[in-house]
Amino acid sequence: MATQSAAPVAFPATAGTAAGAAPGRVLRRVSHVLYYVVAIVAALLFLFPMVWALIRSLQGSVADNSAPTLGSLVHLTLHNYGNLVSTGTSVWTNAGNSLIVAVVTAILTAVVATLAGYGLSRLKFPGAGIAFVIILAPFMVPFQAMLTSLFTVLTWLHLTNNLVGLILVYTTFQLPFATYIMRNSFSTIPTEVEEAALIDGASHLGVLRRVMVPLVRPGIVTVVLFAFFFAWNEFLAALMLLTTNARMTLPVALNNLASGAYGQVDFGKLDAGAVIAMAPCVVVFLILQRYYVNGITAGAGK
Repeated sequence: MATQSAAPVAFPATAGTAAGAAPGRVLRRVSHVLYYVVAIVAALLFLFPMVWALIRSLQGSVADNSAPTLGSLVHLTLHNYGNLVSTGTSVWTNAGNSLIVAVVTAILTAVVATLAGYGLSRLKFPGAGIAFVIILAPFMVPFQAMLTSLFTVLTWLHLTNNLVGLILVYTTFQLPFATYIMRNSFSTIPTEVEEAALIDGASHLGVLRRVMVPLVRPGIVTVVLFAFFFAWNEFLAALMLLTTNARMTLPVALNNLASGAYGQVDFGKLDAGAVIAMAPCVVVFLILQRYYVNGITAGAGK
């Protein structure tokens, strides 16, 4: 005689369980709303100075030294940019000088720091720790304290009033921090990855170029960003080492152009110059920031 198996009994959800799940959903929704509110407020706080500088730069000369009105916010003009470009040496020449200095400094710093960081992290040799400390020593001294000595050395080398001398100065004082970043980036990579490539017959330089560099791309991007922003915005060294208007970088040129008769500041030119100065930094950051999101996993996948 066949036995009939009993069907499983489904117990309905109790009221206590449903009541307990509802506050959890409400709490998650509230946390999401708070997250977006805080993110939007923070974004507005960061974007407001840039947007305000852009608006003020597009206002006419009447609004330069007065409080903004609704009419001045609606009627925008390129008057300030025209005055900035037509005053003395072209501002585009100075912006080009800054771009050359910043790009070459960033590339040179990234290449040298990558090689140094790889050597200090992977190549075990006597005195590696002492060498790393010596490299970091200039990082503890502000380079402004050495400008007089640097000016004397560059004068002896005939590199004053020369963009090459300015690039060498910027690169030298960016290397300690950049080397520190790259050494730590290489130290996070497992040694098995490098050993596998060496067993396959790759040289140390081949391992560095084909295997390690994609894995430490976030560190390289960090070095490039710091070096580029420093070289683009630096003022004091450029003021001391560059003497002619045609060789000046943008920060020094803006400082000279902003001053009018009897020390009066032309805020219209200053706002227009600030917008021109911050535009490359925003563009470079927007191009490179995606590598922060990809991280080391994207490099390992490649």
